Amino acid sequence: MTGVESPAYVPGHGLLRGRTAVVTAAAGAGIGGATARRFLEEGARVVISDAHTRRLKEYEAELGRAFPGAVSAVPCDVTDEAQVRALFDAAAAEHGRLDVVVNNAGLGGTAELADMTDEQWTRVLDVTLNGTFRCTRAALRAMRETGGGVIVNNASVVGWRAQAGQAHYAAAKAGVMALTRCAAVEAAAYGVRVNAVAPSLAMHPHLVKVTSAELLAELTAREAFGRYAEPWEVANVIVFLASGYSSYMTGEVVAVSSRHA
Repeated sequence: MTGVESPAYVPGHGLLRGRTAVVTAAAGAGIGGATARRFLEEGARVVISDAHTRRLKEYEAELGRAFPGAVSAVPCDVTDEAQVRALFDAAAAEHGRLDVVVNNAGLGGTAELADMTDEQWTRVLDVTLNGTFRCTRAALRAMRETGGGVIVNNASVVGWRAQAGQAHYAAAKAGVMALTRCAAVEAAAYGVRVNAVAPSLAMHPHLVKVTSAELLAELTAREAFGRYAEPWEVANVIVFLASGYSSYMTGEVVAVSSRHA
């Protein structure tokens, strides 16, 4: 299959002007970094976070040169409740309130279920599902006090579709979807919307490091466009869910995918 070329980058339209956002796992590469940049282009003030402190600081400096005074960084390992609390306390202290939280942190890996260790299973679940729970809980507590906000979680089409070697990751992402729906029902009473995106294949350097070239080629071939998504294409959907254009959407999981098989 001949792949369709990636579209031109879409400029910002001020959709998040004046809002404050926290984005986890946003140390440059991938969907988190792309989301942080897109939010800044849309006029938001952004607190980026990641467990990789060096890369986080480097990306903070890069974004700061393009968007002076609009971005700050707080290191956070989402498996540590104390660090999650410190992240949200720091963001609230700096900006007074939180309007948008993007829970992007997740961990993958490949292991056949019969050979999977407890440590492999637990580590993926703790980062991907438990980490999303911890950050969603912190966001809801903050937004409940200020009377509104938006939470966007990063799920995956693997939460719907079976893939060999991905039982732990698929279970975690299916959990993120269920968490999103339940949180949305509870949060509606105090004006908070909770939705999720479910990308299929968004290419970034870390994915290339942890995934074989053969599997990436196979997954790319399954996409109707014959290409992977650019991280900013997923970020565009996150911008939509964070903006007023999706004001009547909550509890939804939006596939960002062209997969046909």
